[in-house]
Amino acid sequence: TLLATWFGAGLLNPAPGTWGSLATLPFGLGLYIYFGFDAVLIFTVLVTLVGYWAATGFENTTGIHDDKRIVIDEVAGQSLALLPVLYFSGLSWMLIVLAFVFFRVFDILKPWPVSFFDQKVSGALGVMADDIVAGLYAAGVLIGFIYAGIIT
Repeated sequence: TLLATWFGAGLLNPAPGTWGSLATLPFGLGLYIYFGFDAVLIFTVLVTLVGYWAATGFENTTGIHDDKRIVIDEVAGQSLALLPVLYFSGLSWMLIVLAFVFFRVFDILKPWPVSFFDQKVSGALGVMADDIVAGLYAAGVLIGFIYAGIIT
């Protein structure tokens, strides 16, 4: 429960997913500042794997698929959205804010295939996959912005 709710962020209302995404930023940025980009990359992979396990346990305990209190999926997706910012631009606060905003937009609006994973895939895989895809969308947009020189 502690991991699935990302240390209680998923218990905050309204919008527990937004709180989970916000709670990701200190972890990701702290890892980057103290240990570098590779630590954030490893964190992203580990939180995705642990998220699958934690979401499975939480769903088995509550009997609720994709309970709003599960926010470790947002942690994984938000971490993924941060990766290109940290890799290409370091601590660009404008891009960090955009990583948060774009991830939340894609997670909330659920363009295809985010919506497919959200609606059609059951269990922890569905819980995690829609946020991973939303994170990939956000990362792709940010890479485009960085390469186009729109924001540095």
